[in-house]
Amino acid sequence: MSRLFILFQYLLPHHLLSRGVGILAQNHLLRKLFIRTFIKRYKVDLSQAKIQEVGQFENFNAFFTRELQSDARPLANAVGAIVCPADGTVSQLGNIAGGNLLQAKGRHYSCKSLLAGDAQTAELFQEGKFATIYLSPRDYHRVHMPMAGVLKKTIYVPGKLFSVNQTTAESVPNLFARNERLICLFDTEVGPMAVILVGAMIVAGIDTVWAGEVCPTSGKREIIETDYANQAPAVELPLGGELGRFRLGSTTIVLFPHGTVKFESSLEATSSVAMGQLLGQVASAHE
Repeated sequence: MSRLFILFQYLLPHHLLSRGVGILAQNHLLRKLFIRTFIKRYKVDLSQAKIQEVGQFENFNAFFTRELQSDARPLANAVGAIVCPADGTVSQLGNIAGGNLLQAKGRHYSCKSLLAGDAQTAELFQEGKFATIYLSPRDYHRVHMPMAGVLKKTIYVPGKLFSVNQTTAESVPNLFARNERLICLFDTEVGPMAVILVGAMIVAGIDTVWAGEVCPTSGKREIIETDYANQAPAVELPLGGELGRFRLGSTTIVLFPHGTVKFESSLEATSSVAMGQLLGQVASAHE
């Protein structure tokens, strides 16, 4: 059955399907039906959301990117805390060994390919650390800062829109380096940090707090690099500050340089996580 699922994804018109869903998700008249059906299908819990009445959402997208109550996701207060950027499940985390990241058991892909072939940027994370968080349809879909940082540049990378669930991660080579994605590069207290928002099947778009809708693009499907290094005022985001959001579920990947962070030893593949919980600590905090 899983083979058929993977084959079906290769045959589907990814972008046409996803953008069509995006149009429906903006529809005001059908919103209640869509939202109630989705809540029932995926057992979505609205008890921590700011808006809890289905009829108060403007459309399905507003429901899907819903804001939580201010105390719903307290930030870890450990010394040198690095927090989980999103609700979801740890897909993989660990070392960037030999320039490669673990995608699933027995499957690796290169940091350089994930970073759109940019060897200079990939070198910043050589032998560093990575964490991949999968956001399921029922999860809270805003992405937050693992640590405070100043935005230096973004790189939009066009690509496919394969599903990013575990079955696909185990079956499709170079999955996260093939899918459409937005690479956000920050300067932090430990040096560079990359937060990568990866698109997926029927993801209707990716937004950031500084630029609004980034994916899909309205122009040619080409790599677009945007420099923020000299922007005044700078785009400066605090620990736990909102960075962006997915309009339908996907994956976020965080990269750190060599020797700068230590992940929580209790975290492993399949661990359930919540935004704000302790992902790790700055390495110097252990000294």
